[in-house]
Amino acid sequence: MVQTAHPSTPPGKQMLSEQVYAHLRDAIMRGEYAPGSPLKPQDLAKEQGVSLAVVREALVRVVGEGLADRLPNRGFAVPAFSDRRWQEIAEARRTVEPVVLRMSVERGDIEWEARVRAAHHRLARTPAYAPEEGEYYTDAWAEAHRVFHRTLLEGCGNRSLLETFDRLWTASELARRWSAHRNPDRDGAEEHRRLEEATLARDADAAAAILAQHLTLTAAALTDTPGRTTRA
Repeated sequence: MVQTAHPSTPPGKQMLSEQVYAHLRDAIMRGEYAPGSPLKPQDLAKEQGVSLAVVREALVRVVGEGLADRLPNRGFAVPAFSDRRWQEIAEARRTVEPVVLRMSVERGDIEWEARVRAAHHRLARTPAYAPEEGEYYTDAWAEAHRVFHRTLLEGCGNRSLLETFDRLWTASELARRWSAHRNPDRDGAEEHRRLEEATLARDADAAAAILAQHLTLTAAALTDTPGRTTRA
């Protein structure tokens, strides 16, 4: 989601805020902060060598993306890993994305079809795991996965709906990165192949149903990770 600084923000401060925001976002997504960890503005300002105002501006952006919470009288923190929270995100995705996909199937043009095919090809040819990145999905696969799902929906032509997708995806991706261990019983590649096939066949009913099932399986994986403590 594209966000712009306030018109009165000095260019130097805007650049520093962008740098701190990028650092925070990447660190949270890489798991450098555990779920529920506090994000202390004073510590971050000292670590990054910037003012508190710059850090607070960056933190507000991270909160806006769903990668941090603003706690009343307690500052900022990485979201806690809560089944209730992620089920709410999953419910929102299952409610929104199949509807938007239907719109894409109805409205998408030939150029959109080509982008869908290209995005799926990239996803299918990108290794999901690499020895040097351990048991979690590779960064390259995660980005190809995001692009494929977003491209499916871009045919709708509605920027507001796509911005909603972006925010929900980011929040969901954070949970997935915390819990995405190998699942030998799930064939995600086949799910994506069927999703592309139904979409390009302009079968809105089948595409929406496949996507809803795909999101349901993902939600189940996020709330069924062995070895972690679940908090409602």
